[in-house]
Amino acid sequence: MNLDAQILLVLRNLGGSAISAADLASQLGVGRSTIAAHIADLRRHGFDIPASPHGGYRLVGTPEYLNADDIVSRLGKPRVVGRDIRVFKETTSTNDVIEKLARDGVAEGVVAFAESQTLGRGRLGRRWFSPAGKGLWFSVLLRPKLTPQQTTQITVSASVALARAVETVTGLSPKIKWPNDLLVNGRKVAGILTELAAEQDVVRHVVVGIGIDVNIEPHRFPPELKQTATSLSIEAGHVIDRAELGARILRELDDVYSRIMRREFEAVAEEWETKCSTVGKLVVVTIGDRRVRGRAEALNSEGALLLRTEHGHLESITGGDVIVEK
Repeated sequence: MNLDAQILLVLRNLGGSAISAADLASQLGVGRSTIAAHIADLRRHGFDIPASPHGGYRLVGTPEYLNADDIVSRLGKPRVVGRDIRVFKETTSTNDVIEKLARDGVAEGVVAFAESQTLGRGRLGRRWFSPAGKGLWFSVLLRPKLTPQQTTQITVSASVALARAVETVTGLSPKIKWPNDLLVNGRKVAGILTELAAEQDVVRHVVVGIGIDVNIEPHRFPPELKQTATSLSIEAGHVIDRAELGARILRELDDVYSRIMRREFEAVAEEWETKCSTVGKLVVVTIGDRRVRGRAEALNSEGALLLRTEHGHLESITGGDVIVEK
C-alpha cells in the first residue's frame, strides 16, 4: 500500500474526525512536509481533505471517478484478489488488459478497472454496454491450481461474491441466474465473463471479467436492453458509491477464491443455491445448435449445472444460454 492509500485509510478510519499533521506523520513514519505534499496531490485528484490549524486533516469527500488508492484504502489486506489495483480511463476491454498482464507473468490477484470500455464483451461474443463513469467494469487475474473442468467453480463463486457485495452495499436482494448473470427484480444488473488459458489438464491462468450496471439512468440503456436490463441505482432509488461497491466485491472475491483453493467449494455451492433463481425451475439451455430442456436441480462438485431432462436423465451442463420457463 503506497503512502496516498495509507493516508486515505487513516483518514477514513477516523469516520470524519480530524487528525493533526504531526500525529498523521508520526503514525505513518514520515515527515510533516511529506504528508503535506501527498495531501496536496490527493486534493488535485479530487479528494476533499480540509485542514484547520487546530483540528488537522479530515476526509470529507472522494472523487466521482475511480481511483486505485481510494479502492485500496477501502479494501483492507487481501490474501490474493486486489493486492495490485490499476484503473484506466478507457480501454478496449479489461479482460484484454488482464490477458496481456497474464502473458507478461504478472502475479495473480491484479485487478484492472476501466471507467469506460470501447469493446466490452459478454459471453458468446456479445457486446457489453459500459458507459463512462456509470458502472464497474473490471477484470481479475487468477492462477488457480485447478483442472480446466473445475474452473466453472470460479464463475459460480464470483456470482456468489457479487450477490453478497450488492446486498451488503445497496440493501437489494439480487438473484443469480445460472451461469453468470445477476438479476434484481427479474432484470439483469451484472454479468461475469470467465476466460482461461490452459494446456491439457493444467490451467495457466483465468481472467474473470465483471460488468455491473451501477448508476445508469433508465434513458441511457439502448433500446435492445430497456426491457431486460436495469441498474443498481434504479432499483435502490439512489446513487451508489462505486468505489465502496468495488472494494466490497474484491473482498468477497478474495474470500470465495481462498475457499476454492482450500477445497471448500461445496460450501460456496450451497450458498449459491440459496441465491439462485434457476435451481428448481424448468429451463431450456441452448448449447450451440443443441437445445436441452429439463429441471435445474443443483451443481456438481465442479460447478456444472445438473439438469434432469425430459427423459429423466441427469445431464451435466457447463455453459449455454438459459431461458427459465417457470
